[in-house]
Amino acid sequence: MNSPILIACAHGTSSPLGAAEVNALRDGIAALRPGLDVREAYVDVQEPDLPAVVAGLPAGETAVVVPLLLSVGYHVKVDIARAVKSRPGTVAAAPLGPDPRLAALLDQRLREAGVTDNDAVILAAAGSSDPTAAKNVEELTGQLRALRSNRIVAAYGASAKPSVPDAVAMLREEAAGGAGAGESAGAVDLGGRVVIASYLLAPGFFHDQLAKAGADLVTAPLLPSPVLADIALERYDAALERYDAALAAPLQTRPEAPAEAQAKGVFKAFRRFVTKYFPR
Repeated sequence: MNSPILIACAHGTSSPLGAAEVNALRDGIAALRPGLDVREAYVDVQEPDLPAVVAGLPAGETAVVVPLLLSVGYHVKVDIARAVKSRPGTVAAAPLGPDPRLAALLDQRLREAGVTDNDAVILAAAGSSDPTAAKNVEELTGQLRALRSNRIVAAYGASAKPSVPDAVAMLREEAAGGAGAGESAGAVDLGGRVVIASYLLAPGFFHDQLAKAGADLVTAPLLPSPVLADIALERYDAALERYDAALAAPLQTRPEAPAEAQAKGVFKAFRRFVTKYFPR
């Protein structure tokens, strides 16, 4: 029996390098699970778009849409949810983040860039108007703080505050002993640089904007890394477990139909009669 189809759904980018990195991630997912049908889809910018991919799935086959996205937001709650709802047997997995392994990967990127404990770090995410996305980023920020002693704040490229340039300005002011310093800075004497940790999957528009935000250093995006393929497959497996449990639940909790209940009642009464008057 074939495994359900995995639709690896990314945001989409006009960056050739970013597109290549995401394609390599799909190849990595397929390599970890030989025989698994891994399909390409996007919610923006690139083709094939997710609704078309879902509509073209073979009849009767189960499919799991795995968002190659780092948090819950509009694309997960609306675009992906709508596509999944359009076809029976299609389910959505959770996005890749937050996840402690992504925090560890960010820590690795910071170490690769030579970031010291005295540097202030901005965790730069793409941003979303959905409050859940900001909560996801804050959770990831907390996981990164558990790994590093730096002053770490979260900021966003769009649709949420603070913006990355505003966060850079705030940390510059803290370092200069201005209004933002002191207790709000954790009473830490920075004495170092302002560094942007790119919490983005791959190169593209948002990553290019980070270089213009005024920081001393910007780390590389998360890809390439085998960690992302591992997480994607775990999200796929977890979604299938939930789907199987949902299919099984109605059978376990299904109320008896009136005819079934009546038949069982007659049988029980007959058994009591036989037991009472014709004992063994």
